[in-house]
Parts: sequence; C-alpha cells; structure tokens
Amino acid sequence: MNDMPRRLQPPANLIPPPADGEPPRPSYRPRQSGPFGVLDIGSTKIACIIGRVESGLSLHVLGFGWQKGNGIRAGGIVDLEAAERAIRACVGQAEEQAGTRLHKVAVNLSCGTPRSQVHNIQSTPGGRAVTEADIRRMLVIARDRATAEGRSIIHTMSVDFETDDAQGIADPRGLHCDNLTAHIHVIDAATTALRNLDACLARCDLEISELASAPLVAAQATLVDDDRLLGATLIDMGGGTTGIASFAGGHLLHTAQIGIGGGHVTNDLASILNTPTNHAERLKTLYGSAEISPDDERQLLPVPPIGEDETTFATTPRSQVINIIKPRLEETFEHVKACLDEQGVSRHDGHRIILTGGASQLSGIADLAQRVLGHQVRLASPTPPRGLPDRADSPAFATTIGLFAWAAGAGRPAFELESTDEPSGGLMRRIVNFLRERL
Repeated sequence: MNDMPRRLQPPANLIPPPADGEPPRPSYRPRQSGPFGVLDIGSTKIACIIGRVESGLSLHVLGFGWQKGNGIRAGGIVDLEAAERAIRACVGQAEEQAGTRLHKVAVNLSCGTPRSQVHNIQSTPGGRAVTEADIRRMLVIARDRATAEGRSIIHTMSVDFETDDAQGIADPRGLHCDNLTAHIHVIDAATTALRNLDACLARCDLEISELASAPLVAAQATLVDDDRLLGATLIDMGGGTTGIASFAGGHLLHTAQIGIGGGHVTNDLASILNTPTNHAERLKTLYGSAEISPDDERQLLPVPPIGEDETTFATTPRSQVINIIKPRLEETFEHVKACLDEQGVSRHDGHRIILTGGASQLSGIADLAQRVLGHQVRLASPTPPRGLPDRADSPAFATTIGLFAWAAGAGRPAFELESTDEPSGGLMRRIVNFLRERL
C-alpha cells in the first residue's frame, strides 16, 4: 500500500453532475471502481447495501438487504451464531438482488466503546515549504500518542492546520512557515470487541475492508454544508446506542456514544406493562410520543399480558405509555447534554442539534430535546441514493446510507492514515493473525 496519506477533495454528498445553467458542484476522487458493499451492524437491525459509483459521480444501489439484529447488544457481538445467521441472511438478500458476491465490506463502528480525541501536533519546517512527508509524520505522532493498551485505532485524520500567522488551513502543503500545528482527530475502540466483530464476519466468509465511526457516517447522510461550517451536533438515536458527532468550521471535532437507545424504551414498556417485547415495540411505534396531549388519558390501548392467550388483553391509557417513554428520552438527552458540556459545545449559542435514527421518529421528540439541550433542534432524514428501496428511505437507515457514501469516497478529511499504516501491520492484519493463531 502507498505509505502516504490519501489526499481527497471531499464534498458534502455524492451528487450527480449539474444540469445546464446550474453552478458547478464539488468533485472528489472515488475510492471504488466497481461494485462494493457496506454492512451496518446495529443492535436492532442489520442492513447491507451493494452498489457502485457511476460515471456522473452519483451512487447507484444494486442490492439491499435487511434483517432484525440478533446476537448484538450495544453494537457489539454477544452471540456469534445468532449474529452470523442474521448477517448471512442480510448479505444474502443484497447479493441476490445485485447478482454479485461480496468478499469484503465496509462496516460501521459502534462497538467497543469508541473514544474520540483531538491532538495538537507541532512541527518546525524552519521557513521552508510544508511537504506531504511533514504531514504524515504529524499524523503518525498523533496516532502514537493516542495508542493505549487494549485499544485499536480506527481513524487518524486531520481537522485543520495552523501556520505562523494563519489558522483554519485545510491543506498546508507548499506554504512556507517556521512553525506548523496540526489538529488531528483520533478515534479508537476496544480491541476485543473488534476481534469479536471480525470473527463473526469471518464465519460469514467476509473480510472487513474498512471500519468507520457510526455517528460520523450518519452525519455524512444527514448534515448539510452549513451545519458543518456554522456548528452542529448530530444525535443518531439507534436501537441500542445513541451516537454523537459535533462539527464546526467544516470539521468533525468530537464523537461519542451513549449506551441508551430505542430498545431501552421498548424494554421499559414491556417490563412496566407486563407485555411481550414485540407488542411493546408496536405500542411505541404506533402510539408512542414524547409529549402528552389532553386526549391521551381517554384513548385506551390493548395490552396483552405475558404468557396469556392473544385474545386476552387488558387496556391502558395512551398517557401511561407516554409517561413510560418520556423519562427514558429525557435521560438520553441528559447524557447527551453532559457530553456536549464536557466538550464545551453548550457554550455556543448558535450551535444546532440535528436528530436522526429510528428512535428519533417519535412525535414531540424535537421539542423535548430542545428543552433539555437548550439549542435549536431539527429532525433529519438521509438523502437516499438511486435504487434504494422505499422501506429504507427513513432516519432509521441514516448510518447505512452514510456508510455507503463514505465507502465510496465522500466526506473524507483532507489527510488520513489508513489502519493498515499502523506499525504492526494494521488493525485488520493483527486481528487476522490473532484468529489464525487461536481459531
């Protein structure tokens, strides 16, 4: 592999060429020359897209698969056999539609308690022009500083650079300066969780071509350029976790993950109402809300007890369902607020919050989030690529769609180290060697 970091010109989205009379649109260098696949492994669902980048630099979906997420908790593998069956079925659906066989897939990173750090690395060119080698050395230093026992680095990517008298530089190559500072973002995760993920995919006859931070790629599918430039935080409310990605000045500043998601709301309903989990999910989906209205006390909902005949059921007012849902959502946003406070994001009055993910579809959730977080909130759905089925055109598939665009080359930082650039041969090679020795 080339030992220099890849230089890309990333736009906000993969888009077709402009029509006559439209202003020119940004371009990028695609990473994929033929059909490729991505796999979104979540706690409540697994989704696979197979597609390609067409000549007009637009994405085209060739095959799509979706299965309930079994054997997975908080994004991590907890039952190899159950997860293998779900992944095989999901990928098989996509392969059948696409008429092709996958051997490698890009996978979202939501397991292993991902950790985000920004390192400020200094260099002294001494008045000469900055070179690509200078930038690579700074990336390597940042990666080495972030390396910790029991954790593997997933992303090492530039935020921006400072020279003697200028800040916010995306690409300093060729600039003359005495001093150069790089702000470099490093994301890592627990190595054991990644080994479990790789072992599960190996059982499915798949290799991991790339891991990508789940909230980062969800932001790729939902944020617009002004969000990234003026300052915004994406909150991706999944089934088992809630991902956070904060942007400002056009750059990713921080990511985090909270171990609470829509599945916890479902479990609360099932436990308190003594009803099967599948019915609790139905109650949440059809009647759930983050806000109570005057009519909710009078609307009675059927609640079959656990272990009883399906024709036997009690009733409960919709207001009780909402009173179970609302505290869990408030807890989720309180955890998000704590993360934003820790990073200093809450001090910026103009900072906006964007909600996406399957659990963000409850009515009234934006108003609740705004009260807890103290920032303007809006809901966002991903822009689907051509060929994606209608059933996947929803906030629940923001990570899947964003991962598809990311794997194709969209939204990349100006400079990054691949995981295979690591001194020991890279994360994937270490995992493969581990498995060969022990399995």
